[in-house]
Amino acid sequence: MPDWLIERGIGETRAVRVEHGEIVEARLFLDGIARAGERLQGRLARASVPSIVEVEGQEYLLPKGAMGGTQGASVTIEVTRERIPGAEPWKRPLARIADGNGAESTLDGDSVQFPAPEDRLAAVGWYDLIEEARSGIVRFAGGELRISPTPAMTLIDVDGTLPPVELALAGASAAARTILRHDIGGSIGIDLPTIAGKTQRQQVGERVDAVLPPPFERTAVNGFGFLQVVRPRRRASLFELALDRPGFEARALLRRTALERSGVTQLVANP
Repeated sequence: MPDWLIERGIGETRAVRVEHGEIVEARLFLDGIARAGERLQGRLARASVPSIVEVEGQEYLLPKGAMGGTQGASVTIEVTRERIPGAEPWKRPLARIADGNGAESTLDGDSVQFPAPEDRLAAVGWYDLIEEARSGIVRFAGGELRISPTPAMTLIDVDGTLPPVELALAGASAAARTILRHDIGGSIGIDLPTIAGKTQRQQVGERVDAVLPPPFERTAVNGFGFLQVVRPRRRASLFELALDRPGFEARALLRRTALERSGVTQLVANP
């Protein structure tokens, strides 16, 4: 099976990476939002640092500036962080002046027919993934995670019935898997049970290292059980996308309807 299954649906493109029959990574690309790594032609609207480039009405912020460009000039940019919907719509997507070392904006994988008689994404747990994003709750043996996206960072609270050390170890592994599975980037705080022993706290941190691929940075687990992880943030996580509940639910409903119905269908849903 290819690394990624890619399904181009209504309003979004869905991509999942599967290992041993389960989704280990997922990404949602909304229609109308330029992807990280994509190159665009635009006009330099502000030449000072940080610079602003306008592309078809959308402003992109260039934190490192436009490398001597003059206002009004035509420039080619590379998107480094997609527009992120949510509570801070004034935040612009990020970009840089394009050079010869562009990042890949597309995924290589197996294109999944949609709609189709066989729901290949459902077979590997798509609906469980969407429910996790919707509820903000991820369960694991002996406990659960509660994920709360905030403007400052994504917070992951670990709770459960296991003894503190066991819960911290299991929770750290589950949190790292969730970060990867739901495409969480940027600053991430993991609130674990308090652990007194330094060696045990190191073991908890190593659980995160064992799951998350580079690049990322993390702090040690402090005496209060808090661990911070920082990863590149190139797009919105599934939890952040779920905060735009009307759009999130509408796209989920359209997918289910396209797979289960044929012909003209009228949808009535609670907004």
